[in-house]
Amino acid sequence: MSVQTSSLRYSLGTRRDNHGTASRYRAMPSGPYDSATSSSSTTTTAPAAVPRPTLKKNRFPDLTGMDFQHPLDKQNTNMLKSLPGLQFIAKSMIMSAGAEEILYLENISTSIQVGPNQLSTVYSLLVDACETLGMDCPDLYVRQNPVPNAYTLALSGKRPFIVLHTSLLDLLDDAELQAVIAHELGHLKCDHAVWLTAANVLALGTVSLLPIFTATVEDQVMRWLRAAELSCDRAALLVTQNPKVVVSSFMKLAGGSSRLANELNVDAFLEQSRSYEKATSSPMGWYLRNAQNRALSHPLPVLRAREIDAWSHSGEFRSLIKSSVIV
Repeated sequence: MSVQTSSLRYSLGTRRDNHGTASRYRAMPSGPYDSATSSSSTTTTAPAAVPRPTLKKNRFPDLTGMDFQHPLDKQNTNMLKSLPGLQFIAKSMIMSAGAEEILYLENISTSIQVGPNQLSTVYSLLVDACETLGMDCPDLYVRQNPVPNAYTLALSGKRPFIVLHTSLLDLLDDAELQAVIAHELGHLKCDHAVWLTAANVLALGTVSLLPIFTATVEDQVMRWLRAAELSCDRAALLVTQNPKVVVSSFMKLAGGSSRLANELNVDAFLEQSRSYEKATSSPMGWYLRNAQNRALSHPLPVLRAREIDAWSHSGEFRSLIKSSVIV
């Protein structure tokens, strides 16, 4: 039994090696996150703020996951449901006896549980995000880790919880941190837990124990995982209601620095994403782009930035905003 039965991570993603297991994706020898932390003892500059919405906020009390689920998420979810036996295996793992107790003890003993009297600023971000999405609050923990990351653990019929690494709190401002929390809530809102279990089976290197996980099935699961992240990015936008906040979080995870945060430029990063799209528009570029993404558990940061920027101008997003309640 794995204690990571449905770990839903907010990160740049992982890359599978030649044996089918997952390894942390490294864009550079030092890793994609290393520039997000500073080893210098020099006083750091506070993260640069991007334009924020007004105090009044749109709430979505009747929102369902289907209301904002990305088309590729829907398409790939239906594809996974059609694979014989896969859903049964994933659900069986989520309902494993004792898993809840192991996960609870692991977090209560090694992390700080956030609440009204503990990291109250972070707790208020969680409560506000849950109220915006119209959902109950999961538990939230903060764990000491120099790698900026967040993940959600969910068990069938049990109370889910989110874990934030301390480096996220240092790297992001409050609005960006709420975008990360909302992204994790998106996994819960879209009921991703079952299929994340299948993805974790691959990540934990247990593929050889389950003959159902052929190379084709493995590719389909990873394709779904990348699509699911796009849905969760939409949840982040629904909560922050400012696409630049969400894009800024992608930018900082890709190569942000607390010390030089005031020099980061969201518009320049969006222009970079457009340059990538143009560079991969040729037949060869399209092939290389697919090859580059195929090994990842998350879409590339520049692609996520383009997706969320485009959706923020879509009729679908405007329709959701019109149907919301302003508080």
